[in-house]
Amino acid sequence: MMLPGLLFFVLFKYLPMWDLLIAFKDYQPALGFWGSRWVGLEHFERFFSDPVFWQLFRNTAILAIYNIVLFFPLPIIVALLLNELRVQWFKRTVQTFIYIPHFFSIVVVVGITYVMFTTEGGIVNEAVSGLGAEKINFLTEPDWFRPMVTLQVIWKETGYGTIIFLAALAGVDPSLYEASKIDGANRWHQLWYITMPAIKSTVVILLILRLGHFLDTGFEQMLLMINALNREVGEVFDTYVYVNGITQGQFSYSTTVGLFKSVVGLLLVVVANYIARKLGEEGVY
Repeated sequence: MMLPGLLFFVLFKYLPMWDLLIAFKDYQPALGFWGSRWVGLEHFERFFSDPVFWQLFRNTAILAIYNIVLFFPLPIIVALLLNELRVQWFKRTVQTFIYIPHFFSIVVVVGITYVMFTTEGGIVNEAVSGLGAEKINFLTEPDWFRPMVTLQVIWKETGYGTIIFLAALAGVDPSLYEASKIDGANRWHQLWYITMPAIKSTVVILLILRLGHFLDTGFEQMLLMINALNREVGEVFDTYVYVNGITQGQFSYSTTVGLFKSVVGLLLVVVANYIARKLGEEGVY
């Protein structure tokens, strides 16, 4: 039963790591992997000395912080609210509706965003215009780019993200709640002293794993949302790799950027896990 999963990780996760060596070569498809010239850290020096590096890092880091601060707590809050519902049919109905957006393609989500927020007949802007205010260019104004992208992630993934936390809540011993009632605890006391400690380890582990993807902002979403007017705040590492690697054929240079992202994610996981262990949590390893 473990074989398919092991094969997946070996074929698609571990074997491709060998090709990271082209970040240290001037890779030319005609010469092949071994025939291409070894250049050492030349691509890294070029990348870190390029002024665009700090722009990419700033844009990616800000979006990542938005996702962690604004999005990460929401599945926990929604799971706690769902756990308090006692009418089962209503609870299942709410779960169904909030799970559905997860199964929408990001292309569909961006399409819905364009239909709703465009200045040419968009529902939101028509409402703004109806109130006597000027229409807002949500899709082209740089100041609106990050909130729009973050709201898309929140709408699409919050409901589905509650599954793990609901599973953790299902493992809480009901006798703890009964005993607390006898001791005079109200619902707030039960939430704070029983429910929250029960899912604390799950929250810590998921946060550590989330930090491993700190610089992953979602390539498809960024590519679809970026335009000429908001590119200054929308260009991130993922889109930069696409432009340089796929459209311009700079395979070694784009691999360097991807390797940098992976190293940052690894360091964040190691540091976060170390801090979690020092604070008495189990951590990832």
